[in-house]
Amino acid sequence: MKRRVLFALVAGISSLSFGLPAPDFPEAPKAPMAKKIGKTQTLHGEDRRDEYDWLRERKSPEVRAYLDAENAYTDGVMKDTAALQKKLYDEMLGRIKETDLSVPYRKGDYFYYSRTEEGKQYSIYCRKHGSLEAPEEVTIDLNELARGERFMARGDYEVSDDGKLLAYTLDNTGFREYTLHVRNLVTGKVGPENIPRVSSIAWAADNKTLFYVVDDEAKRPYRLYRHAVGSTEPDTLVYEEKDAMFTLGVERSRSGAFVFLESSSHTSSEWQFLAAKEPAGSFRMVAPREKEHQYDVDHHGDLFYIRTNRGCRNFGVATTSVASPGKAAWKDVFPCREDVMVSRISLFAGHAVYLEREDGVPRVRVTDLRSGASHRVDFPETVYALSPEVNAEFDTAKFRFNYQSLTTPSTVYEYDMGTKARALLKRTEVLGGYDPARYRTERIFATAPDGARVPVSLVYRKGLVRDGKNPTLLNGYGSYGVASFPTFSSGRVSLLDRGFVFAIAHIRGGGEMGKKWHDQGKMLSKKNTFTDFIAAADALIAQKYTSPEKLAIEGGSAGGLLMGAVVNMRPDLFKAVIARVPFVDVINTMLDESLPLTVGEFEEWGNPKVKEQYDYMKSYSPYDNLSARAYPSMLVKTSFDDSQVMYWEPAKYVARLRAVKTDSNPLLFKINMAGGHGGSSGRYDRIREAAFDYAFLFKTLGVS
Repeated sequence: MKRRVLFALVAGISSLSFGLPAPDFPEAPKAPMAKKIGKTQTLHGEDRRDEYDWLRERKSPEVRAYLDAENAYTDGVMKDTAALQKKLYDEMLGRIKETDLSVPYRKGDYFYYSRTEEGKQYSIYCRKHGSLEAPEEVTIDLNELARGERFMARGDYEVSDDGKLLAYTLDNTGFREYTLHVRNLVTGKVGPENIPRVSSIAWAADNKTLFYVVDDEAKRPYRLYRHAVGSTEPDTLVYEEKDAMFTLGVERSRSGAFVFLESSSHTSSEWQFLAAKEPAGSFRMVAPREKEHQYDVDHHGDLFYIRTNRGCRNFGVATTSVASPGKAAWKDVFPCREDVMVSRISLFAGHAVYLEREDGVPRVRVTDLRSGASHRVDFPETVYALSPEVNAEFDTAKFRFNYQSLTTPSTVYEYDMGTKARALLKRTEVLGGYDPARYRTERIFATAPDGARVPVSLVYRKGLVRDGKNPTLLNGYGSYGVASFPTFSSGRVSLLDRGFVFAIAHIRGGGEMGKKWHDQGKMLSKKNTFTDFIAAADALIAQKYTSPEKLAIEGGSAGGLLMGAVVNMRPDLFKAVIARVPFVDVINTMLDESLPLTVGEFEEWGNPKVKEQYDYMKSYSPYDNLSARAYPSMLVKTSFDDSQVMYWEPAKYVARLRAVKTDSNPLLFKINMAGGHGGSSGRYDRIREAAFDYAFLFKTLGVS
């Protein structure tokens, strides 16, 4: 009886609130009451009843009590792993150089960098004038700004051309709602600007005009304003995007000569430009939006460089004159190729850098804009990740990029585009004796039901015996055309050193293999994403890396949708599941156009008001396909202030799953009451979260 009372007290309510008896702690909570009042709606002649819709009432004491009860149950089940969590936390923290410095980059007369200090959760942003030996100036210290806050994240960070003013945005809730501030870097004073819901910013060349884009109530960036720094007068509305399918973004060209305004949907885009030295002028159109045409723009001399997918899904590059930029005048300079995707362009005074993807691997191509000569940059490994670093200078022959792999820590190189010399600027130090030579990384291929070859990247400790007994963690995402490249994690070493295989399934819906790979995993082809992932799991088992009793899977957000879908399709295939902020209530969310992301994502998931799309979504939506059967052990995680996937999606999913599942496997629901879509904002808090997740895996897979 004491356990029942303790559970009710921890939950903050009596068991009568749910109309069910309180369970014997630490048994799983009973499913909360499926309310008779639940939301019912008729769609395509079908009555849809959502018995857990009441969990959306975020201010309801009953809802808060339910979430508290789930947290209490999870803590109770995981209590016996407290020492293990502490050990894992200490291990992971012990590999990190807590007091560290980023690679400084030059912009104007200053070198900018960030640094961390032992014991402090957040970065400190700094600069030095003229040389790295000059005295340090702190521009913003997030640790100071986070005092008294539950959450702190920095968004934009833009310094005016003369180096005197810093415009920056901060989120102190986790809801990804950023507020714009301006700091005078000469006096150190913060100006009167306190502008909410700002999503992007750009300085004009006069050092006193700032352009910014704000979000509407559904968090859609939709209005561009012009602001005079220091003014408290109402700002000038420059442009409003009235099509709910499109969002706005503002940025400065790399040359500094123009301010660009982009309107984009998931399948179409439109760019406008304004001379940065004429901020009071009017924006001009590059090319009007067209259905299924995406493009983006940068500037060099008298030309705009256009990355465009007209006539070819994988993007090529064209140029057009600044004076007359219409599409009729575009000239192809880098043709589109079916097997290679141009994912990004970076322009410099004398060179163009094209980031490409080929066979699921990132490539770098450099073109001399004077001679037209082009070459590729070679890399030592076959499985790796690559991205540009901050390249703030335009008139330079040096290109900085970040290189890493599943075994190589994050590394910053500076590449001389003329001489082809490569200089190592910094490799993130991994303390505790980490030696990449102890580990092996490789790529295998799985065969999907329709014959598609799905790449799977692996890493494990050398000497691994393929006997089907190795604990394995398979990661997946597969949405929005986002590529899941194999990046390094020092925390992951705690898995590898205990015999784990870590794998990433590069499934359709993602962008590793180009735009067609994305096309084949969205809308009415979305289920390819799930069957690709299942094929990857089957391949790991068939090749004796692991077995169903030792296989765990993980995914977050749209990757959480993946988790929910595959356990409905093949619950026998997995022993453990970690679903972070999972998008599992697909139809109900896509019916609610007041929610962030919904309308724009009709082009990714479909619109359930269209019967064909509704029927297809209903066939895979995790919440709609739960049934009376055995499910794997599951850890479902969310944040109360998540703006991307509202907390009630996983809450409803867990509630319904508790009511229907027939197994006795643990179903844990952990709600971060002070986090956002990515969890906690502080670096030490994130390590604790990782230690908790790993402890769940060890407990479930029987790893000592």
